[in-house]
Amino acid sequence: MIDTGRLSMSDQGGCVYEVGDKVVYPHHGAGVVQKKEMKEVLGQHREYLTIQILYNDMTVMVPAENAEKAGLRRVISEETVEEVLTVLRDDGTQMPKNWNRRFKHNRDKIKTGDIFELAEVVRNLSIRDIDKGLSTGEKQMFGRAKKILASELMYACDMGEEESVEFLDNLLEEIGAARVGAVADDGD
Repeated sequence: MIDTGRLSMSDQGGCVYEVGDKVVYPHHGAGVVQKKEMKEVLGQHREYLTIQILYNDMTVMVPAENAEKAGLRRVISEETVEEVLTVLRDDGTQMPKNWNRRFKHNRDKIKTGDIFELAEVVRNLSIRDIDKGLSTGEKQMFGRAKKILASELMYACDMGEEESVEFLDNLLEEIGAARVGAVADDGD
């Protein structure tokens, strides 16, 4: 069974996240729950989670009762990291040829918050970068997707921030070199 890090709200309807939990917020990356507090917003008292997002040093507040709907999930387990690395090493999937459709397709995958979808985007953009190059928008998306993925790998593998970025960059470089070598071998 694939562990996507998803966790449902408890049967009592309470929040399952506690201060110190490592979580992933879609489109922003991994972070840590810093606070859990009651706030009054628009006349309603609700419990909010304050999450410090690693890669862009952003703080996000999410209503605890809507955390799951917002796509908040726990960081993947160390065991699931191997499955993510397998996705990164796989051959790319067929992508739309039209730049706008391809960009939207990748953006939608990133927005899901699913680690495997994110890994596919990183892999596919890495392959495209090697094969044909990336547009400016795709370069920005590729950089952001790599940072989001590296932030989760950092927490899942208990690495430092720079170490996780370097790990991912080195892995993509190795995969790219193997791909270029395979293409060169086919041309002989």
